[in-house]
Amino acid sequence: MAGLAAAEPPAPQPASRSAALGPSRSGGDRRRNAPDAAQDTQLRSEDLNHVITLLKGSGSKDLEKEQLKTLKKVVKNFENGLPIKNVAQITEILNLCAEKVNEQEAFTEPLCELIKLFGLPFQKKKSSDEVNYSAEVAQSIAQLGYLMRVPSSQVKIQICKSIVNFYNTELPGKLLPGHQPTNANYKIQMAEGGLVEALVLSLPLVENQLTEKLWVLKALQHLSTSGVSCEQMVKTQAASRLCLYLNGADPSGQLVFHSSDILWNLLESTSKEEVTNQLRSLECVHALKEAFAALLTRGFRHCDYQLRNDLLVIATLLAKNPAVHMIESGFAKLLIALATFTEVKLPNPFVKGFKLTYSYEDFEMKKLLFNIIGILSKDPSAAQLLSENHVMPALLYYVKKNEKPGFHDWSASQYEELQLHAIAVLASVAPVLVDKYLSCRANTLLLVFLEWCLGQDPFYGQGNSFHGTDGRGNKLAQMHYSIRVLRSVVALYDDAVSTDLYDQGAISQLLDTLKYAADKSKEKEGTVLLEIQADILFILSVLCENDVHRKELFSCEGIDRLIPFFKMDPRTLYIGLGYSCVLLSALDCLWSCVIGCSVAEDCFIEKQGIFLLLDLLASKEQNLCNIILGILVEFSDNPKTTLHMRVWRGKRDQTAANLLIQLWRQEELDLGVKRDQHGKIIDTKRPLATSFQKQQKVIPVPASCPSFAIMEISENIRAKIYSLFCKLDIKYYIFREIHHTDVINILLGFENLPGLSAKDFVTLAIIQRYLDFKIGEVWSEIRKELKEEFRPVTPDMTILKFTSEASETTGESVAVLQNEILERQHHDKIQEEKKIYKEIKDAHIQREVIKESWENFLTRTSNYEALKKAKRLQETLIETSRLKAKIQNGPDYSTDIKNLHITIGPGRFVTVQRAPRQHGGGPLADIDHDHRKSSVSKGAVKKIKRDKTLDSVKKKSVPVE
Repeated sequence: MAGLAAAEPPAPQPASRSAALGPSRSGGDRRRNAPDAAQDTQLRSEDLNHVITLLKGSGSKDLEKEQLKTLKKVVKNFENGLPIKNVAQITEILNLCAEKVNEQEAFTEPLCELIKLFGLPFQKKKSSDEVNYSAEVAQSIAQLGYLMRVPSSQVKIQICKSIVNFYNTELPGKLLPGHQPTNANYKIQMAEGGLVEALVLSLPLVENQLTEKLWVLKALQHLSTSGVSCEQMVKTQAASRLCLYLNGADPSGQLVFHSSDILWNLLESTSKEEVTNQLRSLECVHALKEAFAALLTRGFRHCDYQLRNDLLVIATLLAKNPAVHMIESGFAKLLIALATFTEVKLPNPFVKGFKLTYSYEDFEMKKLLFNIIGILSKDPSAAQLLSENHVMPALLYYVKKNEKPGFHDWSASQYEELQLHAIAVLASVAPVLVDKYLSCRANTLLLVFLEWCLGQDPFYGQGNSFHGTDGRGNKLAQMHYSIRVLRSVVALYDDAVSTDLYDQGAISQLLDTLKYAADKSKEKEGTVLLEIQADILFILSVLCENDVHRKELFSCEGIDRLIPFFKMDPRTLYIGLGYSCVLLSALDCLWSCVIGCSVAEDCFIEKQGIFLLLDLLASKEQNLCNIILGILVEFSDNPKTTLHMRVWRGKRDQTAANLLIQLWRQEELDLGVKRDQHGKIIDTKRPLATSFQKQQKVIPVPASCPSFAIMEISENIRAKIYSLFCKLDIKYYIFREIHHTDVINILLGFENLPGLSAKDFVTLAIIQRYLDFKIGEVWSEIRKELKEEFRPVTPDMTILKFTSEASETTGESVAVLQNEILERQHHDKIQEEKKIYKEIKDAHIQREVIKESWENFLTRTSNYEALKKAKRLQETLIETSRLKAKIQNGPDYSTDIKNLHITIGPGRFVTVQRAPRQHGGGPLADIDHDHRKSSVSKGAVKKIKRDKTLDSVKKKSVPVE
């Protein structure tokens, strides 16, 4: 700091300090030798330390002048930026100057000049300087915020200007020798600490000073772009402090602009719940309301419209918090009146003087107001306010067909977006204002509008908005939200709403709409079409529930609409478009619109509905099994249902009984019920207990509250499977009265349950005793609860003991039966193996016999002696087989055929002749065998043609005995 030292005046007391800084002006010419970089840096650090020492002195006016002159030289020396290693020293100089400002106003200007240096980029000599000096720099920047306590407007404004310059990325014109500017975001990161907190706490100091307040807000606005800084602001209750300044006197409008922008950043970067909790006080909401009303009536600039909408967004976020005093402050009433005054032509003092310009900002405001109405409808305390301000007629104003491209100066796309938004909000408001909904004949308007949506009128939706999804070039968006409104009011289960819809023929119209949506869905998949179908099915479920006449009306064409849903490929449930919701809605509609009406049930069964339900059940979708089984249980009261269940066959010829048993086993596996590898009972005392039940402690409950054993029935599918088996005409046997072997034979001989294996019968034995086991569980709970409270009397103890023993005996008997079933299966397997082995053995013996016969045949063919021997043996056998006693007066037949040299036995039939009866039945005349063809060699009966010359001879085929 050679120049600084040369310019210093002499001082009487601190002469040594002046000498250390350099020769004085009276000391002759000073040398201007350029030192190296290391020496230059060292000198500057020492010089700043001497400046600090100089500023600590006080007393004489000459010393004050010297101090001021020295400060000016320091500022001049660092006019292009502060070295990062000297920031701490400069901060100490700032603090010393700030202390002197309170007594000597002359130090104000040097203080402001030094603060201005902090707005310039810091300069580093090494890349590591940013990290090495980060703690000192962060503390120095935080010290700027504490300087806001200096009672000088000039100082406060300069501090804010320097903070704003943190975000100026422009580099200085000159740099110190050997230095480089720090990273552009370095100072912003260092400011994310105590600076923000100090600035927020300084707001009360500038509360009555508009200029200083605006600069502070401007600095906070820049700092609020950082999430860390926003967190610091929230900790210091900045939101409530800023909101109270919205109504301050400010002709320029900058106060509202800066404050609202900071609130925006706080809501975006921090927890919305924390910010809204700070703004929920009545004073803050009232201030926000007054600022909005002022912009509403006195704002005519484009920026005023934008600022008005920004405040409206903040109000929307506040309205979502029920603790915010929107109604008490009158803000909600103002917003509702503003939302409805163009649709409801009624005078309202809240909107007096306001004129809608139909600009884009007004269009955005209209949508925001509709959104606020939807939010307020969720607050029960706002229902009366919505009713008094004619919200229902205003929203129903948009439930009409689009007749021309533009409406009331809105463009076609803007009107369509407002129309869809209004109908969407109507779905939230209608359940709150049911009486108003019915008095305005909203059902009629919606059904007429729905009919227009199905019509062929030329209309091409823009589909540009959020609510216009999939609505480009069609009316699907209008149909979607109209159906949603009907669903919202029908979901109240209000008889007046349901009757009104039914009287206007809603069932038939909704079925037509369902068919239209289903047909369109086949052409193009989309979430909107699936939501329409799901909503219609739900509405039909509510309309037809508990009303047989409506169910009969539904069955005329409704069942034809339901059947395709049950043919849905289960794989589509995982696509994510909403097929699962549609299928569940269809099952719910089946339960509500068909079951309970014999005509509808018969129609559904005739259209193979039971088969389709079993096909769906066979897919074993966990979220579908419970409801499908419940539907089948309800249907099983119809005799035709059980017949269809017996006839049904799934993949690999699976039967309904086998499917139900598989579901039972899977359910017990999911519940953690203990079974061995064969499915047998392990715990005979608690055969149905799940893993959760075993972990559950005994909790005494009142008699009116169901115990866990009872609640468990509705939470899984075992009770439904048991009920279905009951409907399948399964007979139950008292095991203690029938021998176990007989029971096994009965179980294995069930003709009503084909397709079951031995493992299935093991599970079936448990299913048959489900009710007995469940009763035992309930008694066990009663016994444990009694032990917790008191000791029962002796007769009661006897009964409880008997029930416990009976339940355990039942479990043991089922376990024994299961063992015998498995033993019988093992025995049958062994018998089957023996049978197969015997067949193999017989086949082997037969092959040996055939081989030996063939060898004998070859021997007789090739060896004449062997042939003669075989012939003699044959004749001997024939002679032996003849009767010893001769028939008196009977003919004597010869079995030999002359000149025949074979040993092959005759066929099953031979042809013989007998003499005519007039000759007394003598022996047959000799016949030349060469002149006829014997059927013996052919082994079959043949008729011989009559010879015209032998009319008296009859030929007859006689079987050989």
